[in-house]
Amino acid sequence: MLTILGFAMIATFLVLIMMKKMSPIAALVLIPALFCVFVGKGAKLGDYVIDGVTSLAPTAAMLMFAIVYFGVMIDVGLFDPIVRGILKFAKADPMRIVVGTAILAAIVSLDGDGSTTFMITVSAMYPLYKRLKMSLVVMTGVAAMANGVMNTLPWGGPTARAATALKLDASDIFVPMIPALAVGLLGVFVLSYFLGLKERRRLGVLTLDEVLVEEKESETVLVGAGSGSTGKTVTGGSGSGSGTDAEDDDEERFTVLDPHRATLRPKLYWFNALVTVTLLTSMIMEWLPIPVLFILGAALVLTVNFPHIPDQKARLAAHADNVLNVSGMVFAAAVFTGVLQGTGMVDHMARWMVDVIPDGMGPHMALVTGVLSLPLTYFMSNDGFYFGVLPVLAEAGAAHGVSPLEMARASLVGQPLHMSSPLVPAVYVLVGMAKVEFGDHTKFVVKWAALTCLLILGAGILFGII
Repeated sequence: MLTILGFAMIATFLVLIMMKKMSPIAALVLIPALFCVFVGKGAKLGDYVIDGVTSLAPTAAMLMFAIVYFGVMIDVGLFDPIVRGILKFAKADPMRIVVGTAILAAIVSLDGDGSTTFMITVSAMYPLYKRLKMSLVVMTGVAAMANGVMNTLPWGGPTARAATALKLDASDIFVPMIPALAVGLLGVFVLSYFLGLKERRRLGVLTLDEVLVEEKESETVLVGAGSGSTGKTVTGGSGSGSGTDAEDDDEERFTVLDPHRATLRPKLYWFNALVTVTLLTSMIMEWLPIPVLFILGAALVLTVNFPHIPDQKARLAAHADNVLNVSGMVFAAAVFTGVLQGTGMVDHMARWMVDVIPDGMGPHMALVTGVLSLPLTYFMSNDGFYFGVLPVLAEAGAAHGVSPLEMARASLVGQPLHMSSPLVPAVYVLVGMAKVEFGDHTKFVVKWAALTCLLILGAGILFGII
């Protein structure tokens, strides 16, 4: 009964948010509360919610202060060179912009934290998508999949959990998986290329001049514009020049990040860069808990860059909307996970999945584990899967001669899909900052993320890793 109710609760949640019948926050709170009553444990709802909130409180604190930290870094101009660099590569070509999104997300993912990756990627790419009227779900989908593949890094979480659960060395799990993961990442880049081509066919390839004129037609005069012209733009009655000077001026305006905004702190650029590198290094080296690092980092950069209290209040107010949306979503998700775990639905769902595996599949348990990792890591947390389900699967595999290392590697396959799970707090940072409905993101990304997972699984089998 609990198994059926567990799957029904998840299915109800996904259907309602994808059909936009309920907001994600309301669905995350009301649906599990209703099912908790159906299970007959409504009296314990408070305990389940408190347990869920307690377990996710550090994550919520991390996200709140991380948003403030990176928001301030955007304000002071730390990421302006990144945006200009991507703009020089991408120009106004949607295909290049989508590929650039995937590359940027993969590179930033080296820090091992999904929330940080999404904040930096969206901060850099959102202005380009918005100005060109490109599909924002393409940006969120590509970023989530690239991060999902890179999330398998030993310091990213899943590999460490698999190693701990099965008492293995993380490097023995990860290093042999590198070729298969590389194929998966290449698959994300290829997919980005084709998604970009689709956007290019929809929008065409514009010059920077054409985009600027479209948005500021009332005050901009285009001289000799055309898809292949080298015309110049005249704004406010004065010439902007031609050649390189005009292009540089256009690039600055095209980024949406006003190069003359009052919050810029060019004299503190290297200080801010050093603090950011130190913070990311501290995260990787685990010198302090991540929430503590972002709390300290946010307080430091606010104080140094904006020493006057009114200016600090203004920066906090500017980012309050993002902070409230993301932290609210995390605490709402705590209700969902608290009920799912507290009622025992997760345990019953996991046991049911294991029990339905035919005996004849015993020698192929690594393949079974890889396939099961897609739905299981999507419908439950990584902790639930790696500490609750994987040991059971590994024991069944061992009975048929399948090594724990193969089982551990196969368990990593589902991560590209997992990163878009409604139970992953970082995905709310992604959709929140990109101003994308979670349901729209889910409808777009699930099929492509599942395909990426199967590509990794196929490569692992082909290379003899799994």
